[in-house]
Amino acid sequence: MEHLQFTMSQFNEAVAAIRARTDIRPTVGLILGSGLNQLADAIQDAVKIPFQEIPHFPVSTVQGHQGRLVLGHLEGHAVVVMQGRVHFYEGYSMAEITFPIRVMKLLGVETLIVTNAAGGINQGYHAGEVMILRDHLNLIGMAGANPLRGPNLDEFGPRFPNMNEAYDPELRDIAAKVALEARIPHHQGVYICLAGPSFETPADVRFLRLIGADAVGMSTVPEVIAARHSGIRVLGISGITNTLADEEGLPGPTHEEVLETGKVLVPYLETIVQGVLKAL
Repeated sequence: MEHLQFTMSQFNEAVAAIRARTDIRPTVGLILGSGLNQLADAIQDAVKIPFQEIPHFPVSTVQGHQGRLVLGHLEGHAVVVMQGRVHFYEGYSMAEITFPIRVMKLLGVETLIVTNAAGGINQGYHAGEVMILRDHLNLIGMAGANPLRGPNLDEFGPRFPNMNEAYDPELRDIAAKVALEARIPHHQGVYICLAGPSFETPADVRFLRLIGADAVGMSTVPEVIAARHSGIRVLGISGITNTLADEEGLPGPTHEEVLETGKVLVPYLETIVQGVLKAL
């Protein structure tokens, strides 16, 4: 398994490049998943920096991921937003995937709100609903691809970080309250991260349901582990873009379907994110 380790000087080079472009000092970070880029349109005083203009920053290659960092203000908070992300299936290492999280920490981020597009495993879930992440299953990490593999970066956190309550209970409660008041159809559930990029077979779906997954995607978990290692509070929100077939002969999902349903979910996610920020 390929292993890559960044140095503190490389993280600091990225931070210096960002600070050379703006005086904004963010305390809140947001990561926007597939089809959810327009959430960044609500940011005031926005400074937009393409990923490729930041030293060592990974560049997204997937449709639906804008691939730029946006700094500005939202609901009275200084924020840094990733419009799009990179994934394991693009060929990036776990260290590259989580490089932006380390940079956010050094920029001053204390709270991370991470969003994604996910497939519904739970039979009570429907496309167009929202799932607030209560916990996750790190299937890739269980197989060895953990973002903390290799020498520990003591500047960020301990060798063996605790992952109990990886998703902050207070932030989850606020998000659920906002969703309830706005009449947004929502759940709280367990997200499982697979490597991708192929979608799941019906047998996969039956297995994932059996081990306790409510929704499945190809991102988020490595970012959350790196954030928690660094002491950053995390709120995770999935937009359920499709439900997955657990029987042969039924139509499977497409990336186009994910992007289209993402458009419907954007107002929901925008309402929840802004509501949470108002309450902080």
